[in-house]
Order: sequence, then C-alpha cells, then structure tokens
Amino acid sequence: MMPKPAKPEIDNHINKLIVGMIALSLPVLTNYFSEAPLDSISASYHQGFWARDIFVGFLFAIAAFLFSYNGLSNTERILSKVAALACLGVALFPCDCGTGIEIIPGLHYVSAGVMFTILVVFCYSFHLRAIGKGHPQAKVRAWIYALCGLVIIIAMVILGIDFLTGESIKHHIPRIVFYGEAAGLIAFGIAWLTASRTLPILTTKNERIAILPTGGKTEKSP
Repeated sequence: MMPKPAKPEIDNHINKLIVGMIALSLPVLTNYFSEAPLDSISASYHQGFWARDIFVGFLFAIAAFLFSYNGLSNTERILSKVAALACLGVALFPCDCGTGIEIIPGLHYVSAGVMFTILVVFCYSFHLRAIGKGHPQAKVRAWIYALCGLVIIIAMVILGIDFLTGESIKHHIPRIVFYGEAAGLIAFGIAWLTASRTLPILTTKNERIAILPTGGKTEKSP
C-alpha cells in the first residue's frame, strides 16, 4: 500500500516551481513550434497550431497558479490575483502584431505591462525576505531576485522606448520585441524557480523543499 503524502496539497513552493518551469519554457517552445521566426512571443497567437496552443495554454496555466498563490500578505494576495487577470488578458486579447487584429485596442499591451510590473514587485519582495534570512545561500538568492527584477525592468523600458519612438529600435533589431519578452519571461521563471527553494545549491538542507512525497520542511520565506 502506498504511503500517504507528507503534504496533502501543493504548497506555495511547488506552485513557484511549476510557474517557473512554465515561464522558462514558454518563449523556447513558442519559437520552436512557430512556422516562421517570431517578431514577438505574442505573435504566436496568430501562428495557429502548436505555437498558438502553447502560448494560450501556458498563459492560462500561469494565471491559474497565480490565482492560487496568496503570498505572505494581503498585498501579495491581491497582486497575485491582478497579475493572474492580466495574464489572462495577454492570452485572450491578441496583439495587432503581424497580420493579427486587436479585439480591444491596447488591452493586450496594458495587460502585459501590468503583469510584468507586478512580477517586478514580487522579485523585490522575495529579495527583501531572502536578505532577512542572512545566511550565504539566502544572500545568493537575494542577488538573483534583484537581478531578475532588473532584467524585467530593463526589458520593459527598452520595449517602451521602441513603442514610443515608432519602433526605432526594431528597425535595427527586427526581433527586439521577442527578445524583450523572452528576457522578461526567463527572468520571471528564474526568480520563481529560485523562490521554490527546491534547488540544492541555493538552499540549506534545513530549508530545502522536497519535490517528491518524502517529506521536507516548509518555511514561509523564499
């Protein structure tokens, strides 16, 4: 007879692990399965078949896990729900990239901006909690969170400048939007994988979370 699992439900750390893996794989898989090189990850919506299914399906999965994530404060609980709704907005309201037509003008871009902005806030929150723990592994995690948040900010700024200047950057780097979106998603994925505290090098033995149902400690701070 199989033993009972040590944890009856998926906790926030496994939640972060799954979200991180999905975010990391989204730009890779959409680009791989698209029929032509993507100018942006969002353009995969108009590619159809595997690229579109992965784009919409993965964003729905991320939104579902964000809805289930409550963080450690009412602020984080509310922000995670807003980020989840923004994620659904990105998936359900396609951009006007390529030959696509916007359902509601601007909603796709506003949703993406809200989602990435909240992800930066989470990176900052994770950073502060890791700094507070004080031990070497936590300090490394704190630097990772800070770097990931900075990457997302830089990507948003570059894409914002490109948009406001009539795609002046895109004229020189045709796939700048794809690179910016990919950088943001990869940074998001790395931050949440790190916060899952399942990675041996970045965690002490006492705080490490077991992936398999063999027990393991559960602490509140990332």
